[in-house]
Amino acid sequence: DGAIIIRGSKIKAAGCFLPLSKNVEIDRHYGTRHRAALGITEVSDAVVVTVSEETGKMNVCYSGVFHQAKNEENLRRFMRKF
Repeated sequence: DGAIIIRGSKIKAAGCFLPLSKNVEIDRHYGTRHRAALGITEVSDAVVVTVSEETGKMNVCYSGVFHQAKNEENLRRFMRKF
């Protein structure tokens, strides 16, 4: 477990632990992975992609907000934006 940090097209680090969000209004169904995605985007300019193990749903998180990527093309559009 842990995050992979990518800068440009290179993996810079793996197995990283990210700070959890302190936002108490996060939906209870989000687990630690999603709370860490929110946390790192609240304190940096990171863009985080999360994938649910259970549902396969993809989210892009930036500035402390989740945006659902409905499919691969939608995810690509989000990533091109950044």
